Amino acid sequence: MSTRIAFLKGHGTENDFVIVPDPENAVDLPPAAVAALCDRRAGIGGDGLLHVVRSAAHSEARSMADRAEWFMDYRNGDGSIAEMCGNGVRVFARYLQRAGHAAEGDLAVATRAGVKTVHIAKDGDITVGMGRALLPEGDVTVSVGERDWPARNVSMGNPHAVAFVDDLADAGTLFTPPPFSPPSAYPDGVNVEFVVDRGPRHVAMRVHERGAGETRSCGTGACAVAVAAARRDGVDPRVTGLPVTYTVDLPGGTLVITERPDGEIEMTGPAVIVAEGAVGAEWLESALG
Repeated sequence: MSTRIAFLKGHGTENDFVIVPDPENAVDLPPAAVAALCDRRAGIGGDGLLHVVRSAAHSEARSMADRAEWFMDYRNGDGSIAEMCGNGVRVFARYLQRAGHAAEGDLAVATRAGVKTVHIAKDGDITVGMGRALLPEGDVTVSVGERDWPARNVSMGNPHAVAFVDDLADAGTLFTPPPFSPPSAYPDGVNVEFVVDRGPRHVAMRVHERGAGETRSCGTGACAVAVAAARRDGVDPRVTGLPVTYTVDLPGGTLVITERPDGEIEMTGPAVIVAEGAVGAEWLESALG
């Protein structure tokens, strides 16, 4: 392990990340190291970690290297691996722009959920092509305390259970994962969104992200919410032939989600780099105990 590990800190609508630039995939980041770096009291602090690696240098992304130079090796705050993070992709793109690896305009980013198209606008916002949603069949229920609600099962490359409630306080503290049934619906856990209406094509949400707890924002969750809301409202673009856009308020800010008739989903929002520095290998070794 090198004596110092460079890092940056960034956020997208306050969904925050530790960023570790590592083009040649030379930094060892076992789950315990990721969890230590993401620890908000003893580490840098973040909902997750963005490991920035050239696709050609990573075994999981090598097959995508001809389409995307850079791979977002995303980890949850507890060190577990995740397929995709919508806010993370925007922050990842902002880092690439800051480091001189990308400019305003279009960019391709490899993820475990495939290659994502990104557009860095002059006004600062970043739009991510999030792909198509899948809506697995079967009834799902989520619970908080003694109450439960039907939930829409939506996959954005990672699993989501979207429940429409009367009040966002119904979600409780979200310290622990809300129970769901049947257990077979999500064998690897699930992100759970609680949603209320704010107006026409305008909703607000809270989310428990698997491996991270309640976060200030979740990009794939906002997309899943918009998809679920469109089906509930009878404006499925693949049926109407018209695109539909929802404004989604999250505790950390606002995202704009558009679903097109071909099923492709675009997410637009901000991304900010707030700090950079380095941690010593000695600290990390001590943190790992």
